[in-house]
Amino acid sequence: MLGYTKEEISQSIVSRYLRRSRSKNPDHKKRQSWITFLRNHRHAISAMDLFVVPTVNFTTVYVFFIIEHVKRKIIHFNITRHPTAQWVMQQLRNAFPFDSAPQYLIFDRDKIFSSQVKQLIKNMDIEPKVISYKAPWQNGVAERWILSARVDLINHIIVLSEEHLRQLLKKYINYYNNDRCHLSLDRNTPKGRSVQHKPSASSKIIPIPGLGGLQHKYEWQKAA
Repeated sequence: MLGYTKEEISQSIVSRYLRRSRSKNPDHKKRQSWITFLRNHRHAISAMDLFVVPTVNFTTVYVFFIIEHVKRKIIHFNITRHPTAQWVMQQLRNAFPFDSAPQYLIFDRDKIFSSQVKQLIKNMDIEPKVISYKAPWQNGVAERWILSARVDLINHIIVLSEEHLRQLLKKYINYYNNDRCHLSLDRNTPKGRSVQHKPSASSKIIPIPGLGGLQHKYEWQKAA
């Protein structure tokens, strides 16, 4: 967009120099190494995070969740007005009973994820992976779910109370895990959804509303 023509500057030469420049950038190397880690261990990674939701009376409610990387499945969630390190530790115990813990757990530098929380994670035979300072992209799977929850649900409602939000998120997570298709999962759902074939030539696709009509599941209409 600077007025140069293809005869003056070759796109292939520019691409070549860009690659050289990025390879010398330490931040680029760090990004590449992190992406390599995610790709090589995606079946053994989960992530956790917190986000805030205001209620109708301006009370701040905190939503804690754990998401599995490979299937984008929400493993556990809970809500509280007063999150503490002890509360987070109990959520981890509830999320990973017995031998269900992942090999790695990614989280950010929030103060609530204290040394006590990190030690509990290690005691559960999980390797904690704290993301870099001001690098939310390193916890991109969790950040993407927060965006989905806001766009699909929270931005369309007025939260009346902590219990109201809990019930709404419970329904949304059920929809997200079982019915919401993902491009990264080859258009499948986190828990897997069987393909429904057209039962007859005259069958029509019907919408099945959920979350008060905010979201829909589509199925072939069964014969009468």
